[in-house]
Amino acid sequence: MNTLSTKTYRDKYRSASLEVALRNGLVAEAICSVDRSDLKTLQSPYQTAPTVVVQALAGTYTPAAYTITDDTLTVADEFIVSEHIFDFEESLSMFDLFAARQEDQNYAVMAKIDGFVLNVITEAGTGTYTTPAGGFTSAANINEIMSNLASKVAGFSESYNGLFLVIENTDVPGFIQAQAANGFSFADAALNNGFMSSYMGIDVYVVRSGVFKDATEGTQTFTNAGHRVFGVKNVATYAAPRGIKFEEKAVSGKTGMELVTFGYIGAKVWAPKASLIVDITLA
Repeated sequence: MNTLSTKTYRDKYRSASLEVALRNGLVAEAICSVDRSDLKTLQSPYQTAPTVVVQALAGTYTPAAYTITDDTLTVADEFIVSEHIFDFEESLSMFDLFAARQEDQNYAVMAKIDGFVLNVITEAGTGTYTTPAGGFTSAANINEIMSNLASKVAGFSESYNGLFLVIENTDVPGFIQAQAANGFSFADAALNNGFMSSYMGIDVYVVRSGVFKDATEGTQTFTNAGHRVFGVKNVATYAAPRGIKFEEKAVSGKTGMELVTFGYIGAKVWAPKASLIVDITLA
């Protein structure tokens, strides 16, 4: 007769706790506007800019044809994770197994959404930039790259919303070396505290290696391996109708409950502002 010791369930909890300790940082909500209404389709909040004519004094004019870009964000993808927790697992556990799994499922869905949104906006941005050889891993490149990126969006009123750059953890060494070598107070702060999250007025966010990828997820196809993304905050939107939801349901033939966590997501870089999102190619 096989038996399961309570240590089995403690091991499950240790594994879940470790996942909490090693969680990736989430970025999408820091750089995008988020819509959590019940709308499946969002209309573009932006219009094309009017053209001003400068002419000698005449008192006459020719009306221009007014056009607007028909641009919409449609929620077309869902994210789901499901598990079955048997009653004996919950009853014999020395902790709240349902609560632990619910928390981990919530985070797993949110992390998947975060990577999805980052890849959508990278794919949709029409601004482009190719780094010098060595990319962000070379400290000598950092000042050149950051100044070139800032120049891409400088002068637009939207830039006052704040600028962002998303890199992967493998890019961090070059940043730390550059930060420690530039200026006095900034270098001292970097030497004392390590990686600084703002550089030349640009907020720098770090995601784990492999977030930018070549893949098909749901209705979207990405070709972002070897890419990073820079731009103006809040010119891209992602819709998450009613946020993340979960269900507990009984399953015929099994004790305990099935736990399902899910959400619906759509993401969009609006056409009139697409040049304010820069797709970076690492050289």
